[in-house]
Amino acid sequence: MARQQERARRTRAALVESAAIEFAKRGYAAASVNTILEGSNATKGAMYFHFQSKEELARAVLQSGVEQFTALTDRWTSRTDIGPFEALHGFVIDLAKLFHSSVIVRAEFRLIVEPEFYPDVQSGGSQVWGRAAHEFAIRAQRDGLLRADADPEKFTRVLAASLAGQRYMSDMTALEGDLGERFAESLEVILEAMASPEWWEKFAREGWPDSGSELPDS
Repeated sequence: MARQQERARRTRAALVESAAIEFAKRGYAAASVNTILEGSNATKGAMYFHFQSKEELARAVLQSGVEQFTALTDRWTSRTDIGPFEALHGFVIDLAKLFHSSVIVRAEFRLIVEPEFYPDVQSGGSQVWGRAAHEFAIRAQRDGLLRADADPEKFTRVLAASLAGQRYMSDMTALEGDLGERFAESLEVILEAMASPEWWEKFAREGWPDSGSELPDS
């Protein structure tokens, strides 16, 4: 029984991974179930044992992506050894690395903007990392690191939109520089406008510290 359960778990994981590759490459509507089956080495019967439809398989990819985003945000928001802006910078750099390394995450980002999944936007990955950015902004406000007239809600909205835009543009155009550089650029533009003058002057002198990474070793 344990062996059968492990085999079933591996088959399901292989189907989700293969589906993510196909969804990330072609989107939902054009994704081929046959290609997904070929990539997973699973039979059609095995697929329909785990998933009743292509849509249910896509939702499993979405959920897996959200879980990866959540794990990363939880690790960064638990950091207390560095300031909130430094933690936010480390987080967005890791977020860029996650987009590069995880096809599940890339597939989630593509699926969530397709018409079939519009209702899922409010529970998607962008909401997860948006909440993390908001938490860092609230901490910064509490610590006096935001300008007196700066609104954490506006900080979060503008940053989240900028990061999403940078991610989409990286797919649509051949941008120079890696995604982490683009994400850091977005964060720095917003901080120049909204961080306290004292924090910004210190950053202009010293730059970002090496805060490490919270991604698991590959």
